[in-house]
Amino acid sequence: MFDNLSDRLTSSLDRIRGRAKLTEDNIQEVLREVRMALLEADVSLPVVKDFIGNVKERAIGTEVSKSLSPGQVFLKIVKQELEKVMGEANDELNLRAAAPAIILLAGLQGAGKTTSAAKLARFLKERQKKSVSVVSADVYRPAAIKQLETLASEVGVGFIPSDISQKPIDIVNNAIDVAKKSHKDVLIVDTAGRLAIDDAMMTEIKALHTAINPVETLFVVDAMTGQDAANTAKAFGDVLPLTGVILTKTDGDARGGAALSVRHITGKPIKFLGVGEKTTALEPFHPDRLASRILGMGDMLSLIEEAEQKIDKDKAQKLAGKLQKGKGFDLEDFKEQLQQMKNMGGMGAMLDKLPGMGGQLANVQDQVSDKMFIQMESLINSMTPAERRNPDVINGSRKKRISAGAGLQIQDVNRLLKQHKQMQKMMKKFSSKSGMKKMMRGLGGMMPGGGGFPKF
Repeated sequence: MFDNLSDRLTSSLDRIRGRAKLTEDNIQEVLREVRMALLEADVSLPVVKDFIGNVKERAIGTEVSKSLSPGQVFLKIVKQELEKVMGEANDELNLRAAAPAIILLAGLQGAGKTTSAAKLARFLKERQKKSVSVVSADVYRPAAIKQLETLASEVGVGFIPSDISQKPIDIVNNAIDVAKKSHKDVLIVDTAGRLAIDDAMMTEIKALHTAINPVETLFVVDAMTGQDAANTAKAFGDVLPLTGVILTKTDGDARGGAALSVRHITGKPIKFLGVGEKTTALEPFHPDRLASRILGMGDMLSLIEEAEQKIDKDKAQKLAGKLQKGKGFDLEDFKEQLQQMKNMGGMGAMLDKLPGMGGQLANVQDQVSDKMFIQMESLINSMTPAERRNPDVINGSRKKRISAGAGLQIQDVNRLLKQHKQMQKMMKKFSSKSGMKKMMRGLGGMMPGGGGFPKF
């Protein structure tokens, strides 16, 4: 998300970053480029006008002229105004209500409501330790009820059955009774969508909302529809008292216009981003962190939070203990590390959150692609347990067998073994007294330009 916008903005702002003095002329020149970048990212015109006007007003005032490093202050202003456009702070769900707290999901067909219901249920269960049930009030698409049942089973939350012969209001009233009796903290209601906004749809969902009085009414919208997402959200907001927005499919949206337009046009906060197809791929929306990523400053807080949630701590401790005992780092350990990276969304997702990597992501994509890690894992899977534990025994005939088993070339086996040797050296440094500093240097050497990941 924001790849194109980030590239354009960072290249424009880099020219002003180190300036000792800012004039109205050079500010105007940069703002013109920023304006074009935002419009090309499909950000709504009123949002762009307000954003540029606010940055210009602050930039040519005393805030910048009295600073010792005006270029840096200008960047700070741009970041703060981006945050302001997107909402400044994360708006958490308000679940302070008599159990079960009801969350109603609304939106057009195909926006990802049913998947979002399951993702949200998993988020509440795993991160907020809530007991959750879900119910489908979509009586127009029979597959929606079955889909939600399957997803509920996958994420381990309660599913309350419904039937297309029932009325949506009856379905939800029954679900509330069931959730109360089973002492659930939260009930998530998935509603019917349409291919376009129509009066019948709006009348039905308004009546449902009035009948159940949910504590949260979230509009689910596809980020890839750009500023149309904001306009659709506004149309729903005119009928329903929305409390927030879930922006889906943001992993496929390179522009980011929806995220920068929704809050301004609707006055409603984005509460979550859907960042992939898996039920784990839902992130709370943090405007400050996203502004940092757009400007190439990274998002270390999100990276750390993700590591804490997704890295298997038992396996990490086991590896650390093994290294400290001097037992070495074999190919089984290497495979474990590849799987841990996959759990964190792959190398691209990790690099995107590292400071300074945003603008360089396209340049290093070939060298650190997720495809490369899949191929490395395939090669390791083609080895015998003895070969994984002791890679030194892998000779020419074994390489031929391993490469054929993975459907790759002998050169690929050689690259994997070379990469493992580099990682092995780094892990030896990690297990020593000054390990952390050495490990960071080692990581630097493994990045493009410093020894490099092998290309597969």
